[in-house]
Amino acid sequence: MVEEEEKKLFREFVGDVQPLNPSGHHFKIPVDRNSPALVSRRLAATKMTENSDDFLAGEEHVPRVKALDTLSFKRDGVQHGVFRRLKQGAYVVESSLDLHRLTVVQSRREIQAFIRDCVAHDIRCSSITHGKGEHRETPALLKSCVNCWLPQLSDVLAFHSAPRHSGGLGVTLVLLRKSERKKEANRLRFLGPESS
Repeated sequence: MVEEEEKKLFREFVGDVQPLNPSGHHFKIPVDRNSPALVSRRLAATKMTENSDDFLAGEEHVPRVKALDTLSFKRDGVQHGVFRRLKQGAYVVESSLDLHRLTVVQSRREIQAFIRDCVAHDIRCSSITHGKGEHRETPALLKSCVNCWLPQLSDVLAFHSAPRHSGGLGVTLVLLRKSERKKEANRLRFLGPESS
């Protein structure tokens, strides 16, 4: 009885109101995509993904290359002469990673750790042996993964398939970003101690 009286009082108070249609319209408030809050959230999300161990695409999302394709990538700002020297195999390879007999998941983990270690030890040029994958069930799978993953790693400035004398199409030469320590050493070397 009390419940009925409360309902009646409520209806009198609210008046002539109709319930919304369950499939009613949803109002969307326009948001500026370049607002400082959204930009900082996007940057934080990107950093979080880069720091996680599995931000590189899985094999199902990797565009396929052919076994005899040449891999080549150059980030903006890399000088043409530097890239040409990399293509010719003119840089000393200071560290190598061999992916033979590794799965795609293992290879992804190894590449991330390898690139991190190279940068930490001031290695500028390294090589990754992935093979051509000519006689596999899924041809050039690891080669395709390397081609897809390396540009996603911010420390990789450029890469190119090795010349024939350095392993050919089954090996990729990788040029890495200088560490801050190496940049400072270069500044001191070229400008002299009086610049600091």
